[in-house]
Amino acid sequence: MNVLSLKALTCALLTSILLLNSNLVFADATVSNDTVVVEQVIHLNKSTVDDLVTLKGIGQKKAQAIVAYRDQVGGFKSVNDLIKVKGIGEKVLSDNIGRLKI
Repeated sequence: MNVLSLKALTCALLTSILLLNSNLVFADATVSNDTVVVEQVIHLNKSTVDDLVTLKGIGQKKAQAIVAYRDQVGGFKSVNDLIKVKGIGEKVLSDNIGRLKI
């Protein structure tokens, strides 16, 4: 084989490799970082203070007030009874209604 055809073969090989790799450089990433958040259901008559603070708009003091109300009254009869707890209004109830159970 002469030197010229060896150079032509090498050049053709390198060009092919470059063309094949160029598709890899411009390919879109297919890795997905979507996170699915599963919200925990809160049972008003069973949940602890730590469970209750996971609700939107409920901090430590309001969670303690919920437990105190529950102990004093003997439990919630309805999810809507949550607004009977001092410091909890319609906004907190509507923000969490989908997560609340008796």
